Amino acid sequence: MEGVSNGGMLYHEVQESKLCAVHCVNTVLQGPFFSEFDLAAVASDLDRAERQMMVQGGGDFVPEQSHNVSLDGDFSIQVLQKVLEVWDLQIIPLNSPVAEPAQIDPELESAFICHLQDHWFCIRKVNGEWYNFDSLKAAPEHLSKFYLSAYLDSLKGFGWSIFLVRGKFPKECPISSSEASNGYGQWLLPEDAERITKSCNAAQRTGGRSGQTSWPSDQYRQYEEEGMLVDQEDEDLKAAIAASLMDSSPAVSNKPDTSENENKDKNAANA
Repeated sequence: MEGVSNGGMLYHEVQESKLCAVHCVNTVLQGPFFSEFDLAAVASDLDRAERQMMVQGGGDFVPEQSHNVSLDGDFSIQVLQKVLEVWDLQIIPLNSPVAEPAQIDPELESAFICHLQDHWFCIRKVNGEWYNFDSLKAAPEHLSKFYLSAYLDSLKGFGWSIFLVRGKFPKECPISSSEASNGYGQWLLPEDAERITKSCNAAQRTGGRSGQTSWPSDQYRQYEEEGMLVDQEDEDLKAAIAASLMDSSPAVSNKPDTSENENKDKNAANA
């Protein structure tokens, strides 16, 4: 079995402006490896290359318009691909033929990137456990293997584009160095992440939105509510499995001894 990475800690980034693409990349890599300036530089290079190709092909283009970064800081999938290529990681659409094994057994993979409208986030396996590293959440949210596939299906049902990430992921990030913090990143133990998530979910159920950045999209709110239902269904499933195991165990002590009853009936008849 492989050793525990990053001392067993989880790296999570909380939403800053509209830098969800930056947060997504860093949580895929599990460390503050890239900044918004790094992604902006990649977007600029891609824009330059695309304009050059259009000029050579005789096509029309608007010089000041970028197809890889918006004015409010949202980045294209091409930018994410280029950035992750630095670590020899490949982004593959989940609905492509090459990703078919991941559609059948997603738990055998290591990471997924999800996109809807102008929001990005990743679902990542860290030290054998799956987590939702959505930057709109206050902490990584644990996903059981039972519901990983159903969760991905629910996202697709709400219109999210899902990408598979494959390759050799970084094993360690220098957490102790002064560069291992970018202002919105945090390192959490799994138990601390669970405590924060439970606290935020409890606040949501009582009508509050503690510890979570607001998001205007109705589709996102639907997805968020679906995630809360999945959490509840996961707990229900665990309880059902436990009950099933109890029911299947032999209950000899509670069963009346039929042979003893028969002997008593015979003795009563002969008396």
